[in-house]
Amino acid sequence: MGQYNAPDAASGSGIKVLDRAVLILTTIADQPRSLAELCQATKLPRATAHRLATALETHRMLSRTADGRWSIGSALTSLGSGSSDTLIDAATPIMNALMQRTGESVQLYRLTGTSRTCIASKEPPSGLQNTVPVGSRMPLTAGSSAHVFMAYAPPTLRDSILADAAFTPATLQRVRSTGYAESVSEREPGLASLSAPVFDHTGNIVAVLSISGPAERLRPHPGARWATELIDAAKNLGAAL
Repeated sequence: MGQYNAPDAASGSGIKVLDRAVLILTTIADQPRSLAELCQATKLPRATAHRLATALETHRMLSRTADGRWSIGSALTSLGSGSSDTLIDAATPIMNALMQRTGESVQLYRLTGTSRTCIASKEPPSGLQNTVPVGSRMPLTAGSSAHVFMAYAPPTLRDSILADAAFTPATLQRVRSTGYAESVSEREPGLASLSAPVFDHTGNIVAVLSISGPAERLRPHPGARWATELIDAAKNLGAAL
């Protein structure tokens, strides 16, 4: 991105929250920033900077790097290029194939602050299924996709979530060792799921790909049924990016 000078008080729009949001975006466009770095660069109060940056992250105008810094998100990239979301475009045929192979629901999640948001979902045409509407935000304290996000999260975020989580540090170590996570009736009774990380070419986690369905179909170990297929699909998606 080219250099951009944010408006000062004299030349701003007069809409304080908008001017501050633009200041945050242009500051982060220069280079990824932690909250402390963002506050130092913008001179904004810590609470204000955190609130606005988190809101911008929810709308995918900002995203998080592997070390927890904010960087420019896919929504701005898509707007600038006149294209749709590259991640979702790449994921669509892979998710369709995985749904057809397994007969189960397939979801793609992004990390949004202290939650995870479903950004794409594929449902089998018939049979009992687990429906997750696109845009659904879920906590990071339970469920296999939460395990994966926390396994690769910055220590500060991971430690803050583990205090209330339904899983333990040992669970996260297993995720890093096996390359996937599974849960049965952890987030919701009767629901089971299996999740794997999607990494970009730099090795940063950009999303989590999941298979979910009724627990009676996937228990006792969803990974024993579909781990190989899911991990292959997640790797293919990462390569497509």
